[in-house]
Amino acid sequence: MGGITTDLRAGLAFCTRLPVSAPAGARLTDAAWTFPVAGAVVGLIGGAVFTGCAILDLPAFVSATLAVAATALATGCLHEDGLADTADGFGGARSAERAVEIMRDSRTGTYGVVALIVTFLLRIGALASLASAGAVLPALALIGAHAGARGALPLFMRLVPRARDDGLSAGAGKPTEAAAAKAAAIGLVVALLCLGLGVTLLSALLMALALTLLARMAIGKIGGQTGDVLGTAEQTGEVLILLAAAAVL
Repeated sequence: MGGITTDLRAGLAFCTRLPVSAPAGARLTDAAWTFPVAGAVVGLIGGAVFTGCAILDLPAFVSATLAVAATALATGCLHEDGLADTADGFGGARSAERAVEIMRDSRTGTYGVVALIVTFLLRIGALASLASAGAVLPALALIGAHAGARGALPLFMRLVPRARDDGLSAGAGKPTEAAAAKAAAIGLVVALLCLGLGVTLLSALLMALALTLLARMAIGKIGGQTGDVLGTAEQTGEVLILLAAAAVL
Protein backbone atom coordinates (compact mmCIF):
# COMPACT_ATOMS: atom_id res chain seq x y z
CA MET A 1 0.00 0.00 0.00
CA GLY A 2 2.87 2.34 0.84
CA GLY A 3 4.33 1.92 -2.64
CA ILE A 4 1.01 2.67 -4.32
CA THR A 5 0.47 5.76 -2.16
CA THR A 6 3.99 6.97 -2.87
CA ASP A 7 3.51 6.51 -6.61
CA LEU A 8 0.15 8.28 -6.55
CA ARG A 9 1.57 11.27 -4.69
CA ALA A 10 4.51 11.45 -7.08
CA GLY A 11 2.22 11.25 -10.11
CA LEU A 12 -0.13 13.94 -8.81
CA ALA A 13 2.79 16.21 -7.92
CA PHE A 14 4.25 15.81 -11.42
CA CYS A 15 1.03 16.12 -13.46
CA THR A 16 -0.93 18.70 -11.45
CA ARG A 17 -0.63 21.78 -9.29
CA LEU A 18 -2.78 20.28 -6.56
CA PRO A 19 -1.37 20.62 -3.02
CA VAL A 20 0.37 17.24 -3.11
CA SER A 21 4.12 16.80 -2.70
CA ALA A 22 6.18 13.90 -3.98
CA PRO A 23 7.56 11.77 -1.12
CA ALA A 24 11.31 11.69 -0.62
CA GLY A 25 12.86 8.97 -2.73
CA ALA A 26 9.87 8.58 -5.05
CA ARG A 27 10.90 7.46 -8.56
CA LEU A 28 8.82 8.87 -11.38
CA THR A 29 10.04 6.10 -13.66
CA ASP A 30 8.09 3.68 -11.45
CA ALA A 31 5.21 6.07 -10.72
CA ALA A 32 4.44 6.84 -14.38
CA TRP A 33 1.58 4.32 -14.23
CA THR A 34 -0.31 6.90 -12.14
CA PHE A 35 -0.41 9.49 -14.95
CA PRO A 36 -3.92 8.45 -16.10
CA VAL A 37 -5.07 8.42 -12.48
CA ALA A 38 -3.89 12.01 -12.13
CA GLY A 39 -5.64 12.73 -15.42
CA ALA A 40 -8.89 11.29 -14.10
CA VAL A 41 -8.61 13.60 -11.08
CA VAL A 42 -8.11 16.61 -13.37
CA GLY A 43 -11.04 15.52 -15.52
CA LEU A 44 -13.18 15.07 -12.41
CA ILE A 45 -12.44 18.67 -11.42
CA GLY A 46 -13.48 19.88 -14.86
CA GLY A 47 -16.55 17.66 -14.79
CA ALA A 48 -17.62 19.04 -11.41
CA VAL A 49 -17.30 22.58 -12.75
CA PHE A 50 -19.37 21.70 -15.84
CA THR A 51 -22.05 20.08 -13.70
CA GLY A 52 -22.18 23.06 -11.36
CA CYS A 53 -22.57 25.41 -14.32
CA ALA A 54 -25.34 23.23 -15.72
CA ILE A 55 -27.17 23.34 -12.38
CA LEU A 56 -26.98 27.13 -12.58
CA ASP A 57 -28.47 26.85 -16.07
CA LEU A 58 -25.54 28.56 -17.77
CA PRO A 59 -25.24 28.17 -21.56
CA ALA A 60 -23.39 25.07 -22.73
CA PHE A 61 -20.56 27.07 -24.30
CA VAL A 62 -19.98 29.00 -21.07
CA SER A 63 -20.08 25.80 -19.02
CA ALA A 64 -17.60 24.11 -21.35
CA THR A 65 -15.28 27.12 -21.27
CA LEU A 66 -15.21 27.23 -17.49
CA ALA A 67 -14.73 23.45 -17.28
CA VAL A 68 -11.74 23.50 -19.64
CA ALA A 69 -10.32 26.50 -17.79
CA ALA A 70 -10.62 24.56 -14.53
CA THR A 71 -8.62 21.64 -15.93
CA ALA A 72 -5.92 24.02 -17.16
CA LEU A 73 -5.79 25.65 -13.74
CA ALA A 74 -5.51 22.25 -12.03
CA THR A 75 -2.38 21.45 -14.05
CA GLY A 76 -0.90 24.94 -13.98
CA CYS A 77 -1.25 24.97 -17.79
CA LEU A 78 1.61 22.45 -17.82
CA HIS A 79 0.57 20.75 -21.06
CA GLU A 80 -0.73 23.91 -22.74
CA ASP A 81 2.65 25.54 -22.16
CA GLY A 82 4.36 22.56 -23.78
CA LEU A 83 2.04 22.71 -26.78
CA ALA A 84 2.68 26.44 -27.29
CA ASP A 85 6.47 26.01 -27.02
CA THR A 86 6.47 23.07 -29.42
CA ALA A 87 4.35 24.92 -31.97
CA ASP A 88 6.68 27.92 -31.81
CA GLY A 89 9.83 25.81 -32.04
CA PHE A 90 8.70 23.48 -34.79
CA GLY A 91 6.92 26.18 -36.75
CA GLY A 92 9.41 29.02 -36.46
CA ALA A 93 12.84 27.40 -36.80
CA ARG A 94 14.82 25.78 -39.58
CA SER A 95 17.57 24.22 -37.47
CA ALA A 96 17.36 21.95 -34.43
CA GLU A 97 19.46 24.35 -32.38
CA ARG A 98 17.17 27.27 -33.13
CA ALA A 99 14.05 25.16 -32.45
CA VAL A 100 15.36 24.19 -29.00
CA GLU A 101 16.29 27.81 -28.31
CA ILE A 102 12.77 28.97 -29.18
CA MET A 103 11.18 26.20 -27.10
CA ARG A 104 13.23 27.26 -24.07
CA ASP A 105 12.10 30.88 -24.45
CA SER A 106 9.38 31.73 -21.94
CA ARG A 107 7.70 34.05 -24.43
CA THR A 108 4.91 32.71 -26.64
CA GLY A 109 4.95 33.43 -30.37
CA THR A 110 2.35 33.42 -33.11
CA TYR A 111 2.45 29.67 -33.74
CA GLY A 112 1.98 28.97 -30.05
CA VAL A 113 -0.92 31.40 -29.68
CA VAL A 114 -2.70 29.93 -32.69
CA ALA A 115 -2.16 26.37 -31.41
CA LEU A 116 -3.64 27.28 -28.04
CA ILE A 117 -6.64 29.04 -29.58
CA VAL A 118 -7.39 26.09 -31.85
CA THR A 119 -7.06 23.43 -29.16
CA PHE A 120 -9.10 25.37 -26.60
CA LEU A 121 -11.86 25.97 -29.12
CA LEU A 122 -11.89 22.32 -30.17
CA ARG A 123 -12.18 21.11 -26.59
CA ILE A 124 -14.80 23.68 -25.65
CA GLY A 125 -16.80 23.06 -28.82
CA ALA A 126 -16.73 19.29 -28.36
CA LEU A 127 -17.89 19.56 -24.74
CA ALA A 128 -20.63 22.03 -25.60
CA SER A 129 -21.94 19.71 -28.30
CA LEU A 130 -22.16 16.87 -25.78
CA ALA A 131 -24.24 19.01 -23.41
CA SER A 132 -27.39 18.34 -25.42
CA ALA A 133 -27.49 14.95 -23.68
CA GLY A 134 -27.22 16.56 -20.22
CA ALA A 135 -24.37 17.43 -17.87
CA VAL A 136 -23.28 13.87 -17.12
CA LEU A 137 -21.87 13.04 -20.55
CA PRO A 138 -19.55 16.08 -20.80
CA ALA A 139 -18.28 15.35 -17.27
CA LEU A 140 -17.57 11.72 -18.19
CA ALA A 141 -15.93 12.86 -21.43
CA LEU A 142 -13.54 15.08 -19.51
CA ILE A 143 -12.55 12.25 -17.18
CA GLY A 144 -12.07 9.82 -20.08
CA ALA A 145 -10.13 12.33 -22.18
CA HIS A 146 -7.72 13.37 -19.44
CA ALA A 147 -7.10 9.81 -18.29
CA GLY A 148 -6.81 8.41 -21.80
CA ALA A 149 -4.44 11.11 -23.02
CA ARG A 150 -2.09 10.69 -20.07
CA GLY A 151 -2.28 6.91 -20.28
CA ALA A 152 -0.33 7.09 -23.55
CA LEU A 153 2.46 9.33 -22.24
CA PRO A 154 4.67 6.71 -20.52
CA LEU A 155 4.67 4.57 -23.67
CA PHE A 156 5.53 7.64 -25.76
CA MET A 157 8.37 8.41 -23.33
CA ARG A 158 9.70 4.87 -23.66
CA LEU A 159 9.52 4.62 -27.44
CA VAL A 160 10.69 8.09 -28.46
CA PRO A 161 14.29 8.99 -27.57
CA ARG A 162 14.98 12.09 -25.49
CA ALA A 163 16.28 15.08 -27.40
CA ARG A 164 18.19 16.53 -24.45
CA ASP A 165 19.89 15.46 -21.25
CA ASP A 166 18.23 18.24 -19.28
CA GLY A 167 14.70 19.53 -18.88
CA LEU A 168 11.41 18.07 -17.67
CA SER A 169 11.49 14.88 -19.74
CA ALA A 170 15.07 14.07 -18.81
CA GLY A 171 14.30 14.71 -15.16
CA ALA A 172 11.31 12.38 -15.31
CA GLY A 173 13.43 9.60 -16.79
CA LYS A 174 12.36 6.66 -18.90
CA PRO A 175 9.35 4.87 -17.43
CA THR A 176 9.69 1.18 -16.78
CA GLU A 177 7.99 -1.24 -19.16
CA ALA A 178 5.61 -2.29 -16.39
CA ALA A 179 4.68 1.32 -15.59
CA ALA A 180 4.03 2.10 -19.26
CA ALA A 181 1.85 -0.99 -19.68
CA LYS A 182 -0.16 -0.22 -16.52
CA ALA A 183 -0.67 3.40 -17.58
CA ALA A 184 -1.95 2.38 -21.01
CA ALA A 185 -4.28 -0.21 -19.47
CA ILE A 186 -5.68 2.22 -16.89
CA GLY A 187 -6.20 4.90 -19.53
CA LEU A 188 -8.08 2.46 -21.75
CA VAL A 189 -10.25 1.13 -18.93
CA VAL A 190 -11.22 4.63 -17.75
CA ALA A 191 -12.03 5.67 -21.32
CA LEU A 192 -14.12 2.54 -21.81
CA LEU A 193 -16.06 3.10 -18.62
CA CYS A 194 -16.67 6.78 -19.37
CA LEU A 195 -17.17 6.80 -23.13
CA GLY A 196 -17.87 3.25 -24.31
CA LEU A 197 -16.20 0.91 -26.76
CA GLY A 198 -16.81 2.84 -29.98
CA VAL A 199 -15.32 6.12 -28.80
CA THR A 200 -12.41 4.36 -27.11
CA LEU A 201 -11.45 2.38 -30.21
CA LEU A 202 -11.75 5.43 -32.47
CA SER A 203 -9.73 7.52 -30.03
CA ALA A 204 -7.02 4.87 -29.74
CA LEU A 205 -6.67 4.69 -33.51
CA LEU A 206 -6.56 8.46 -33.93
CA MET A 207 -4.06 8.86 -31.09
CA ALA A 208 -1.80 6.13 -32.47
CA LEU A 209 -1.67 7.90 -35.84
CA ALA A 210 -1.28 11.39 -34.40
CA LEU A 211 1.37 10.49 -31.83
CA THR A 212 3.35 8.53 -34.42
CA LEU A 213 3.33 11.63 -36.61
CA LEU A 214 4.34 13.79 -33.64
CA ALA A 215 7.18 11.40 -32.77
CA ARG A 216 8.52 11.45 -36.32
CA MET A 217 8.27 15.23 -36.41
CA ALA A 218 10.05 15.60 -33.06
CA ILE A 219 12.86 13.26 -34.08
CA GLY A 220 13.24 15.06 -37.40
CA LYS A 221 13.15 18.54 -35.87
CA ILE A 222 15.13 18.24 -32.63
CA GLY A 223 16.22 14.59 -32.35
CA GLY A 224 13.49 13.32 -30.03
CA GLN A 225 11.04 14.22 -27.30
CA THR A 226 11.24 16.85 -24.57
CA GLY A 227 8.87 17.95 -21.83
CA ASP A 228 7.28 20.35 -24.32
CA VAL A 229 6.72 17.54 -26.80
CA LEU A 230 5.13 15.46 -24.04
CA GLY A 231 2.77 18.33 -23.32
CA THR A 232 1.88 18.42 -27.00
CA ALA A 233 1.23 14.67 -26.95
CA GLU A 234 -1.14 15.04 -24.00
CA GLN A 235 -3.02 17.92 -25.60
CA THR A 236 -3.28 16.01 -28.86
CA GLY A 237 -4.76 12.98 -27.13
CA GLU A 238 -7.17 15.07 -25.07
CA VAL A 239 -8.50 16.90 -28.14
CA LEU A 240 -8.86 13.73 -30.20
CA ILE A 241 -10.76 11.86 -27.48
CA LEU A 242 -13.19 14.74 -27.00
CA LEU A 243 -13.69 15.07 -30.75
CA ALA A 244 -14.29 11.33 -31.06
CA ALA A 245 -16.85 11.54 -28.26
CA ALA A 246 -18.60 14.45 -29.96
CA ALA A 247 -18.66 12.62 -33.29
CA VAL A 248 -19.90 9.27 -31.99
CA LEU A 249 -22.08 10.19 -29.01
